Amino acid sequence: MTRAADEQTTERAGARPRQGLRLSTKLVALTALFVIVAEILVFVPSIAHFRINRLSEALVRADLVVTTLSGAPDPDRRLQDRLLDEMNASVISVRQGNMRRLVAVAETPPSRVDRTVDLEQPDAWRWSMAALAMLFDADEENIRVVGPSRVGVGQLDLVVSSVPIRAATVRFATNLAMVSAGLLALVAVTVFFVLRHMFVAPLARLTQAMARFAEDPEDPERIIRPRPRHDEIGDAERRLADLQTQVADSLAQKRHLADLGVAVSKINHDLRNMLAAAQLVTDRLSTAPDGTVQRFVPKLVATLDRAIGYSRAVLDYGKAGEAPPARRLIAARRLVEDVGEMLGLSRRDGDDDAPGEIAFVVDVDKGLEIDADPDQLFRVLLNLVRNARQALDADADPALVRRITVAGRRQGTVVTLSVVDTGPGVPQRARENLFRPFQGGVRAGGTGLGLAICAELVRAHGGTIELAGDGPGATFAITIADRVIDLGSVERKRRSTS
Repeated sequence: MTRAADEQTTERAGARPRQGLRLSTKLVALTALFVIVAEILVFVPSIAHFRINRLSEALVRADLVVTTLSGAPDPDRRLQDRLLDEMNASVISVRQGNMRRLVAVAETPPSRVDRTVDLEQPDAWRWSMAALAMLFDADEENIRVVGPSRVGVGQLDLVVSSVPIRAATVRFATNLAMVSAGLLALVAVTVFFVLRHMFVAPLARLTQAMARFAEDPEDPERIIRPRPRHDEIGDAERRLADLQTQVADSLAQKRHLADLGVAVSKINHDLRNMLAAAQLVTDRLSTAPDGTVQRFVPKLVATLDRAIGYSRAVLDYGKAGEAPPARRLIAARRLVEDVGEMLGLSRRDGDDDAPGEIAFVVDVDKGLEIDADPDQLFRVLLNLVRNARQALDADADPALVRRITVAGRRQGTVVTLSVVDTGPGVPQRARENLFRPFQGGVRAGGTGLGLAICAELVRAHGGTIELAGDGPGATFAITIADRVIDLGSVERKRRSTS
């Protein structure tokens, strides 16, 4: 077996992935790196500054030597050697204009000058590199220092040895490195613990909270309790708490739905048997000679057939959801009238509403056709009209207008059916979850399953259902477009049959 196959097998088996460096380790490394870089940026300029200060001191002492020797008409050789030896210098001269005057020179002057430092022309980068080179180069160098005289005798020019300057610079660098190392450790430890307290520990707490919640998502005690922080970590904790609450509620709801599904399946099985027995009774009634019986028995039979079909659909839904719509051309007005008769509503096409009764107005053209599944569209309209009737039955005040209007219009290839009632309307609290099961109930004690089923069936047709309008009562609008015809497949089918 190849390595890739082994890795895939390990992943399928649920093995934990290989862990890399911990966040704490990375934090320590990055903190140390940043502090070291900061120390280097301070350390090198400090050494360069110290070296330049030593050269400036040499220039000041050379100024004193010039003043001392200029007062003597014939300076003693031993005096020059002693002054030059005290300064670790070999040549001191003064430049005035284009004239250069030699003030003091050693018995054995240097044969070369290794480096020149002009204090009147600062160069931070070059001085820093020269300071670093002096630290790592133990060979003696002759440094020429050029700078202005403080007593106004002109421009001083002297050559000094690098040995004492290097020794002093090394001591300064050593002391500075020791102090910097102590500060580095102190700053690194402080920054580490501060960052760990501010970021790493809260992230670890979030990780532990997610792992603990994953063990039992339905336990409300495992939901993280956000701390009173007002930064991004606090916001993450609050959002995680909201997410865990939603997941716990969803899981509890799904468990209840699963239990309800088992109960519904059992009830549905017995209901189908009772409906089958009722269907046998209607078959016997169909042979009765009474005219009224003969007029109503076909509708009763159709209603029982539809109820049996619904029972079968419930069992199928519990297994795989709603069946895809079997779309046909439907006479929309006839379907709406069947819904009214099913609910026992008196149909009126005008405004002659009888006091205390619910008027059922069908505002649908006789020629209006809709491309939909007849049973599923019937269920949608039945749910909506039943909800409207229940809303109107909640208040029996005879002064109230109690009317349900079903209107239908076609615009191009789109048909819109509207169910309008004169009831109290949909409360604001129910609008947010109007088409979600067990959350969008409009009436007290309602489950919201009717509207959820309507939304699912309409979406299966590629249509939309929405609560439209802000006027009195409630208005639900259903929009369903005709099926798109593939002209290419129609042409190929025609050619194959010709």
